[in-house]
Amino acid sequence: MRDYKNETEKRVDFIRGLLNESGARGVVYGNSGGKDSALVGILCKIACEDTVGIIMPCGSKRNYNEDLSDAMAVAEQYGISVRTVDLSETAETLKRALGSAAEITAAAAANIAPRLRMTTLYAIAASEGRLVAGTGNRSEAYMGYFTKWGDGAYDFNPIADLTVTEIYKFLEHLGAPRIILEKPPSAGLFDGQTDEKEMGISYKCIDEYLLSGTCAPEDLEIITRYHVSSEHKRKPPAVFS
Repeated sequence: MRDYKNETEKRVDFIRGLLNESGARGVVYGNSGGKDSALVGILCKIACEDTVGIIMPCGSKRNYNEDLSDAMAVAEQYGISVRTVDLSETAETLKRALGSAAEITAAAAANIAPRLRMTTLYAIAASEGRLVAGTGNRSEAYMGYFTKWGDGAYDFNPIADLTVTEIYKFLEHLGAPRIILEKPPSAGLFDGQTDEKEMGISYKCIDEYLLSGTCAPEDLEIITRYHVSSEHKRKPPAVFS
């Protein structure tokens, strides 16, 4: 059986080590109301009292309802400080400005929100001497289901090695609210969006492949296609040398 108590201690020590090494006063992360941000927030709070979760609604109605409520539930249960920065108007202003230079595709527009959120986190971190904690997991990374220079940017990530399946089990061990454990994974980029619906495959199938190397042929085709097409996201920028 997995020793989550020992694993918690190791991840907390990892965070504390980075804070001591950098001289940072605390941590800031995006509190989205989802499973990943919940686990990161809990671990960071255990490691550092001065941990702040930023709630950043950006256009989607669920950002102001379900996501906001769930984000607050986690923060209240674990005593995590919360601030809110509404990015909806900023995103719309940027889209209008971009319209004079190019015809922005739906995919490009969807990536504006996570990039604005990371800009927000780094502005706060730079102003207050904090480190930015990432909230991406192993399953998303393998599929390339993250935004380059958006949620894919951070100073450190204490859960990057965990699959979605493992994150749920970890959260259960830590006593996370049921609303987090039962909520369909979603980036919240637009109303009605869920990760699994958008990718066309369940995290259960993805994780089975990552953890055991087995999956149905039709699932392997989807996994391979996503992994290959997103390889550029997992590589550092090309430089001439």
